[in-house]
Amino acid sequence: MTTAGKLNYHFDQVGSYLRPNNLKEAREQYADGEITADALREVQQTEIKKLVAKQVEAGLLAVTDGEFNRSWWHLDFLGQLGGFEFYDQEDSYKFHGEKTRSTNVRINGKVHANLDHPFFKDFQYLKSIVPDGVEPKQTIPSPSLIINRDHRSDLWSKYYDTWEAFLDDLAQAYHDTLQHFYDLGARYIQLDDTTWAYLIAQLNASAENPEQHAQFVKTAEDDVYVINKALAGLPEDLKLSTHICRGNFKSTYLFEGGYEPVAKYLGQLNYDAFFLEYDNDRSGDFEPLTTIYNGRDNVEIVLGLLTSKSADLENVDDVVARINEAATFVPKKQLALSTQCGFSSTEEGNILTIPDQWRKLDLVKRIADAELA
Repeated sequence: MTTAGKLNYHFDQVGSYLRPNNLKEAREQYADGEITADALREVQQTEIKKLVAKQVEAGLLAVTDGEFNRSWWHLDFLGQLGGFEFYDQEDSYKFHGEKTRSTNVRINGKVHANLDHPFFKDFQYLKSIVPDGVEPKQTIPSPSLIINRDHRSDLWSKYYDTWEAFLDDLAQAYHDTLQHFYDLGARYIQLDDTTWAYLIAQLNASAENPEQHAQFVKTAEDDVYVINKALAGLPEDLKLSTHICRGNFKSTYLFEGGYEPVAKYLGQLNYDAFFLEYDNDRSGDFEPLTTIYNGRDNVEIVLGLLTSKSADLENVDDVVARINEAATFVPKKQLALSTQCGFSSTEEGNILTIPDQWRKLDLVKRIADAELA
């Protein structure tokens, strides 16, 4: 378990930001062969530098590169992890009211860390432009996105004699990846995770089917095993958080349901902080926080009470009332505030403007400073 009190930012942000138009245009030009990879990178880095300055101006003490180097929040990382490849699946991911592109990844060999992964160079650039007193925050998808999710681990038996051996290699690949980020200077890494929202839906749906229900319980147990094995033995001053996401594409979502079905598993995960989505009725009540927090005075709960899916600004009194309600389940000193998700989990982005994005974060900061500082 990592050391106590390492986060305590109170005002934090999940990670992704809306892409400016010139960055979107540069990505299209690169895809069409009109500009080189170096030219695209120059645009990306120029916009990341502006974004970092804007985040610092907004008062964030931990800043990201906005995921400006990515098309997807997860696939750009997973497809370049050792032992995986990109491919086009037959259908897209079905969000409520929207469909995504059909990109996916699958296992194609023994799983291992890729120490030439482009995310490492991306982090080094971010670290080089972050001013003193502000911390570069790295986001990557959780290893649970591989385990029985969207056919990514279907071919494991081609390369492993046992499922357990596959899980061990996946955990080691992540451990080595996290350690390498640390060696490059990272001290705050967030593992984004839609698996728990998927399992909430599946555990609820299978409640009357014991055999099917047991399969999803096994997946939850495997996720806990791999995540904790990946985190074990990492340096004590590395802050590790997770964002439990219900899906975020063009202001739509994938899953709904409260945290109760998975709370006991989340309560076993050795993270320093949990970013939890609580922006609407789909999120359920705060009672599962008791189990997720699990009496650990070194765990921070980051309440995603303000939505990143809409420009509408929440009522301050309503947000304060919800913070106080959450504080009946988790000590208030261990609470923080953020939007429920990032603003652009894929390059398409949510349905609001860049100025809307900064107004939303300003509101988060004003409430956090008044209620949680």
